[in-house]
Amino acid sequence: MKQHASIAIGGLVVVALAAGGGYWLGTRGTADSHGAHATADAAPAAPGAKKERKLLYYRNPMGLPDTSPVPKKDPMGMDYIPVYEGGEQDEPATANQVKISTDKVQKLGVRTETAGMKSIDKMVRAAGRIEADERRLYAISPKFEGYVERLHVNATGQAVSKGQPLFEVYSPELVSAQREYAVAAQGVQALKGADSEAQQSMKQLAESSLLRLKNWDISEEQVKALAKSGQAKHTMTFRSPANGIVTERKAVAGMRFMPGEMLYQIADLSTVWVLADVYEQDIGFVKSGAKAKVRINAYPDKVFEGPVSYVYPTLNAGTRTVQVRIELANPGQLLKPGMFSDVEMAASGRSSVLAIPLSSVIDSGKRRIVLVQAGEGKFEPREVRLGARSDDYVEVLDGVQEGEKVVVAANFLIDAESNLKAAVGGFGHASHGGGKPGQEQSEAAKGATAAVGHKAEGKVEEMDAKGGTISIAHGPIASLKWPGMTMEFNLANAALVKDIKPGANVAFEFVERQPGEWVITSIKAKDAGAGNVHAHAGHDGH
Repeated sequence: MKQHASIAIGGLVVVALAAGGGYWLGTRGTADSHGAHATADAAPAAPGAKKERKLLYYRNPMGLPDTSPVPKKDPMGMDYIPVYEGGEQDEPATANQVKISTDKVQKLGVRTETAGMKSIDKMVRAAGRIEADERRLYAISPKFEGYVERLHVNATGQAVSKGQPLFEVYSPELVSAQREYAVAAQGVQALKGADSEAQQSMKQLAESSLLRLKNWDISEEQVKALAKSGQAKHTMTFRSPANGIVTERKAVAGMRFMPGEMLYQIADLSTVWVLADVYEQDIGFVKSGAKAKVRINAYPDKVFEGPVSYVYPTLNAGTRTVQVRIELANPGQLLKPGMFSDVEMAASGRSSVLAIPLSSVIDSGKRRIVLVQAGEGKFEPREVRLGARSDDYVEVLDGVQEGEKVVVAANFLIDAESNLKAAVGGFGHASHGGGKPGQEQSEAAKGATAAVGHKAEGKVEEMDAKGGTISIAHGPIASLKWPGMTMEFNLANAALVKDIKPGANVAFEFVERQPGEWVITSIKAKDAGAGNVHAHAGHDGH
């Protein structure tokens, strides 16, 4: 019994010691912990220290469900956006910028491209026609009066070779001149033994007769035969001066012709011209020596190439075009005068100039605007001066710097009904969000929002939601230096006044869409409190 009692007492002692030790350790840890916290709280923060944000990942710039642990670009070349712990800390848009949320960017189809140095090359296209080379046209026109005795070539379009007989003529003048030369040539031979004065006179007579025959285009062979035989021929044969095609024949057997009358025309078609009509705005790109490609409908599988040989110095006032001449070799005579052609000329462009896509330019007729991406979802409208153009790009002389991103595609801007102010203002309107899908395009088309607005307060006198007008008795407007008055405004959208009644006191914003046209873009009842619906430029809520 004593042994069992001693064992029990010993166990109680051990348990008591263990409990005491645990309590001591616990109180010590708690004290240490409190001390550490106190020390940390007491330590002052370094002056000017900025807490560095932790980078979480990079997200898709178009709002797609795609992230990356490292920087990358999307298929359109846009940089992925860094996302930090605690969310993206983006600065608000400045006064001359407009902001669009990421989902709106995706809905509107906004795409950007970086302005950079490019070579402005252009392919000038024009309609042309095949013409005979004017330098290879030959007219056969006798220089004396006579009669056509015989035709050797009697069909237009017939191919002839150089020296081939064309026709024979009879002329009393020609016969007389031949006899004169024959007599003079015989006299020179007969007076070889006479005095020098007689020989000289006869030689002069012979030379004069020979010159007369040569001036009438009598060939050397005929002259030699005449001098040798001493007998004048009844007819003279005219021959082709070149290889070519008979393009015109007026000679008829037995007809009488007068000096200088054209009886045949022959065209050498081994080389032809293409006369292309280049529009006035493109003529500055075309230079002599540029390579040109010519396509003919008759030969769709063939491309004919040749140089631009001449740019004509005059402009056709009716068509506003300038003729450009291209020389083409014509083996096999496939190219026939009168054929139409499509011409492409490699224009001499400007190399290494700052250029942006043509699609990025909004041209109102008075000024040209480019929307520059100033940050994530922020865009800045800028007026630009443009220079040379190519098919896809245009040179920027002022307004955009190299490396800046410009908007090249936004479907709500492509609207024939939108004026420039509405198109640029459409970006600022979209940044408010809260509208129904598809409303952004309709609002831009109507020109609902402008870049500069005015604020006022007043009382609704009359309202015509269907007609899109509202009459308000408003107070003074400092931004326009207007006194208080009652005037009628247009509504950007009927949804603006769905909760507004005549007699309501309202605060509203408006813009001048066109000279003298004042449009309300935002309106709310003043006495409705924070819970009142706030319609804003075509949105159902805000």
